[in-house]
Amino acid sequence: MRFLKWTVYGIAALLIFAFLHYTLPQTDIVRIVGTENRRMDLGENSWFWAAPDVGTGSGTSRDVFFINAVYPNGKTMEYRNEDTGWGWPPYFKMNSSSLNTSAKELQSTAAAPKWVAITHYGWRNQLFTIFPNAISLREVAGPDTRVIPWISIIILTVLAGILFMIRRMWLQFRERMIEPAVIEAQETLDDLDRRADRAKAGVGGWFRRVTGRK
Repeated sequence: MRFLKWTVYGIAALLIFAFLHYTLPQTDIVRIVGTENRRMDLGENSWFWAAPDVGTGSGTSRDVFFINAVYPNGKTMEYRNEDTGWGWPPYFKMNSSSLNTSAKELQSTAAAPKWVAITHYGWRNQLFTIFPNAISLREVAGPDTRVIPWISIIILTVLAGILFMIRRMWLQFRERMIEPAVIEAQETLDDLDRRADRAKAGVGGWFRRVTGRK
């Protein structure tokens, strides 16, 4: 039972970590090398794209802006640039066209690089054709610029505080309501056992008196 309990806890913790890692904003320092507009046909991976009423086209096919970038170490990255609207995650992004223009303005070459901090959420997975969604971008001094994720820190701190309060409330509820009820139930069972033993002893005594056995 202990192994099963910790297995359930581990799976729950992994799912929560994956949810937060996908949803919370992250920032990459990259060099933008191009932008484009692609017609995307969505299938099973539609969970990882914006809602149909936010994007253009139907729910399974739409035009999507993309930002092509290169990391300082030479690895490539592609970001989709979709509005999130009023849906989830709650970034309320509605400026994908303006962001596309800003990305074009910040394009550069390896000979004369411009380094850009792109804030995004989501993952890049080539197998399932999943792209992180760019939320904002700004030019920075260089590839070694340090970006402190204040928003993620604040959100995680608030979540930790909420979890701490829930745990405190649960412990108090268990101490005031559940444990006294369990103790009372156990005392009731013990009292019933004692009464049953006394009744059994009384019946046994009566039987011995009737039969004359000792």
